Amino acid sequence: MAGFVYLFRLGKVDPALLDLAERCIRDQFRLPTRIAARKIDLAPTFDSVRNQYHSTKLLREVITDPPGDALRLLGLTEVDLFIPIFTFLFGEAQLHGPGTILSVHRLRHRFYGLPENRDQFHERVRKEVMHELGHTFGLVHCFDPVCAMRSSTYVEEIDLKSEEFCDGCRLRLEEKLTPLR
Repeated sequence: MAGFVYLFRLGKVDPALLDLAERCIRDQFRLPTRIAARKIDLAPTFDSVRNQYHSTKLLREVITDPPGDALRLLGLTEVDLFIPIFTFLFGEAQLHGPGTILSVHRLRHRFYGLPENRDQFHERVRKEVMHELGHTFGLVHCFDPVCAMRSSTYVEEIDLKSEEFCDGCRLRLEEKLTPLR
């Protein structure tokens, strides 16, 4: 066994969301997980003009000083993320790298002024966990409209795709995962 996928909260996050992400990783990637209590100060990544948090700066904090047995690191947050060339991001990951972050801020119905839908929210979280963690294993955006690796600019695009990888992405992922299990 090469290690664990570590999950942790970035700021205040419902622990149930970590449990949801952990189940998704165990079920879909078949990798062992650990939930860690890491303290990462979000303040230095906050942009007061945009009222958002700089995703790349936050990701850099996530990958700093990882546990020795960390295979991947996934930080989950409620804050709104951006990079200068995009208005917002659902998440950011290092291609072939150890780290990823995922914001649930814009995955919630209330962000759009709609009544909450817990089931759809959880489905969106699982899809984005799959997508962002897929990047860390070298998967790029896929053109298959229902593949979990399909790029999503809007939440409606997340709703249209599947929680599964297409055959091609699944094959590429298994090539990366087999030696790690």
